[in-house]
Amino acid sequence: MAAKQKKAGDVIAENRRARHDYSIEEQLEAGLALEGWEVKALRAGRASLTESYALLKDGEAWLIGAHISPLPSASTHVRADPTRSRKLLLHRKELDRLVGAVERRGYTLVPLRLYWQRGRAKLALGLARGRKKHDRRAAERDRDWQRQKQRLLKRGA
Repeated sequence: MAAKQKKAGDVIAENRRARHDYSIEEQLEAGLALEGWEVKALRAGRASLTESYALLKDGEAWLIGAHISPLPSASTHVRADPTRSRKLLLHRKELDRLVGAVERRGYTLVPLRLYWQRGRAKLALGLARGRKKHDRRAAERDRDWQRQKQRLLKRGA
């Protein structure tokens, strides 16, 4: 019995909370510097982005708090740290632009999605602004209204 082949764009993990807590203004893609046991764990789908965030430090981008659970068979000789900080791989121009946006204009870097692209794990990062409580309520109200409108249109058709 062969294992299911991963195809391009397969989502490994998604941070659904990010779209609720932040208004995402721009998205970009970053590579990840991973160890061998982490890649095997990602192929098994053992990752979570819920408590994670991205940080710019010393001209480099880091993913902090992402949880990748090690497979018991894959990491026998390595002491695995599931929540270690992982370096994000970005071009220098992208990093410079992000530093400007985060430090000067008050944006936040939020991990949105972890997925496969051509056999490599990629992370979708969102350049975002935090939402206030009343903004979240308004967004929820708009979503509910759109859903209700669709139901009404479906019944009428």
